[in-house]
Amino acid sequence: MTAETSQTLDRGLRVLKLLADTDHGLTVTELSNKLGVNRTVVYRLLATLEQHALVRRDLGGRARVGLGVLRLGRQVHPLVREAALPALRSLAEDIGATAHLTLVDGAEALAVAVVEPTWTDYHVAYRAGFRHPLDRGAAGRAILAARQGGLTDPGFTLTHGELEAGASGAAAPLVGVTGIEGSVGVVMLADAVPERVGPRVMDAAREVADALR
Repeated sequence: MTAETSQTLDRGLRVLKLLADTDHGLTVTELSNKLGVNRTVVYRLLATLEQHALVRRDLGGRARVGLGVLRLGRQVHPLVREAALPALRSLAEDIGATAHLTLVDGAEALAVAVVEPTWTDYHVAYRAGFRHPLDRGAAGRAILAARQGGLTDPGFTLTHGELEAGASGAAAPLVGVTGIEGSVGVVMLADAVPERVGPRVMDAAREVADALR
């Protein structure tokens, strides 16, 4: 801690991070041990966070992340979308296919930014807000591949006909962006994705990741 920082705020943020890393919640005693502070301090931190709906406690007294965190998270999407748009526009124009940025939202893949090419006669209609299971479509599969591989550069994923008949997709995961799990990809009306598209999608994913760091 430095003179310019708040110890109480730091502890409150650490509480949120600890709760975010567990599925079953933590007791006051467990939080006290992990933070290295007494139970009275933890009670006060939890009471303050509860007032803002950032933490909730169940009947057994275990603290969990509250729904207020979700409301804060929704405000992140516009910022992420704005940062990603230049790379998506370049990708869409270069490939001549609809480009998209997809983020994880629970067990689903959520398209938060979509750019369609301006010069093609036809392209796949793909809208921001579109959701699909993570295990269907190139965007979700690329994210799952990054989870399983844990590599610095997991490559790209290709699919055909999983979300829309006759459409093929290519996507590459975002790598090295703290707190964001997602992918960049394209979707096109084709039986197969041209060879150059995969590497180009990977380049776009790196551009977006750099913009978000």
